[in-house]
Amino acid sequence: MPADYNGTWEMESNEDFEEYLKALNIDFATRKIATHLSQTKVFVQNGDAFETKTLSTFRNYTVNFTVGEEFEEHTKGLDNRVVKTLVTWDGEKLVCTQKGEKASRGWKLQIVGDKLYVELRCEDKVCHQVFRKKK
Repeated sequence: MPADYNGTWEMESNEDFEEYLKALNIDFATRKIATHLSQTKVFVQNGDAFETKTLSTFRNYTVNFTVGEEFEEHTKGLDNRVVKTLVTWDGEKLVCTQKGEKASRGWKLQIVGDKLYVELRCEDKVCHQVFRKKK
């Protein structure tokens, strides 16, 4: 049985986010706003099917996927690109690869205790975020 990601997760730390946003070619003003925001992630998981939301006071982003099924993702509200996205299990980690204009793009999620560890990648930039499960 895969890990249970269900719940609401509140951001505790966000390292190297601006460098990651630069790799995505996010404009200066948006980067400055985004780096000062606290995010909340909400997951509704039913087996391998996920409904996900990333919420902040600036922008919200929703993406739904089924593990193992590639889909076309429109990153509207992020960097406004269209990418081919595939999410797979690596043990209890969720690993996402995205094919498009940017190389080595994707993310990894892992739960340890009541914390969600997020790694965002684009080209040679890596951002590490930590979220705590809301009680």
